[in-house]
Amino acid sequence: MSLQPSTKASVFFDRLKTKQVAIIGIGVSHTNLIRMFHQKGIPVVVYDRRTREELGAIGDEFESLGIPMELGPKYLRRLGGDIIFRTPGMNFHSPELQAARRAGSIITSEVEVFFDLCPATTIGITGSDGKTTTTTLIAEMLKEAGKTVHLGGNIGRALLPDIEKVQPEDFVVAELSSFQLISMRQSPDVAVVTNVSPNHLDVHKDMEEYIEAKENIFLHQNGFGKTVLNADNLITNGFDKLVRGRIEKFSRLSAVQRGAWMDNSGVIWYSDNDSQTRLLRSETLKLPGQHNVENFLAAVTAVWDYVPKEAMRKVGTQFAGVEHRIEFVRELNGVKWYNDSIATSPTRTIAGLRSFDQKLIVIAGGYDKHIPYEPLAPEILSHVKVLILTGATAPRIEEAVRSCKGFSESGLAILHADSLPEAVHLAQVAAGPGDIISLSPASASFDQYPNFEARGRYFKELVNALE
Repeated sequence: MSLQPSTKASVFFDRLKTKQVAIIGIGVSHTNLIRMFHQKGIPVVVYDRRTREELGAIGDEFESLGIPMELGPKYLRRLGGDIIFRTPGMNFHSPELQAARRAGSIITSEVEVFFDLCPATTIGITGSDGKTTTTTLIAEMLKEAGKTVHLGGNIGRALLPDIEKVQPEDFVVAELSSFQLISMRQSPDVAVVTNVSPNHLDVHKDMEEYIEAKENIFLHQNGFGKTVLNADNLITNGFDKLVRGRIEKFSRLSAVQRGAWMDNSGVIWYSDNDSQTRLLRSETLKLPGQHNVENFLAAVTAVWDYVPKEAMRKVGTQFAGVEHRIEFVRELNGVKWYNDSIATSPTRTIAGLRSFDQKLIVIAGGYDKHIPYEPLAPEILSHVKVLILTGATAPRIEEAVRSCKGFSESGLAILHADSLPEAVHLAQVAAGPGDIISLSPASASFDQYPNFEARGRYFKELVNALE
């Protein structure tokens, strides 16, 4: 006899009480997990590369609870346990994890266990760009339709600590990164792939591994699953031959057989074979940019079976966006400032540049993920009049731009800054009334900040302090 959904999680946690559990990383996805395991009497050892001093208050808390911690640069030297929960950002093929696997440890992750135990309808979203906005649009549409929604995953909230609250009639909406997907062997009921382009090649051994990780979001569906693919992206459009369940596609460029699309006049439709439903005109969407039209199309296609079209229209015309995604910060002396810190890749920066109908002053550069900048160069020449570079990738971006055909005639000015405050100062000096300044790094933040959110918040602090 099969277990009831609520019992399945309880049995799992009871079994863990007789196991030694290792949790790697005290980050957003693991802090509440560690607390929950401790409260349930599950023995855990926590591993983190930060020192005790760097952990601060969270270290104080875990120490007071008597939770053992292995910390510092050599934090994995004694890695072991019956079950190891890896942090999403840790290389799945790292020597330490391989050694633990050979020694008999089970290697898993918070999100993998959640999907195995979850009794609700699950919608998972992945892609190189647009994941968070699409994920949030889906969640907002479901909420507008009166559904109970559990939102989490790579968007910044662990789901497993709330597993016992999830009911069969609920919906789980999870943003899933390639780092989370690489080891997953269970796919969501509805899988959405926004697009795929080179990204995270500093961690993945090559582009092939990155693509294969993305494929796990739909490879393990059964015939009742649904996969939503971007018909305009060469890689994602080619995934259809691998899908076992129902395939639906979205397109900003042409009509599709099943899914949401936009016609030449800017009207958004949903097609179900021979039936077509008109939704709205794309210019009524509150989110700016053609990339956000694609995000809306993906969300509509994902929720069509669960949400009335009135709810989709309402969210589309009222949802103003997620922080750090072409986020308007302020206008000062006729100059508008935007925070697009989420643009951690060239493709994301390109989408941001194309969202404006004038040339911009752009602050770019950051941590090097070993992805090519040549595709970004012509877009910078077309959409940027002053480029301010900072961070580790500054030389690579400049080389790509200067080597691009048309650079000499473009009139593009390239400036360099040693820090974000200096970059903001240079941008303010270069700008005049009517100009737009955007932080759109085309790079990750890890050279100076823990994540793109921290970089974006600091940028906003700097801009709001200007006089």
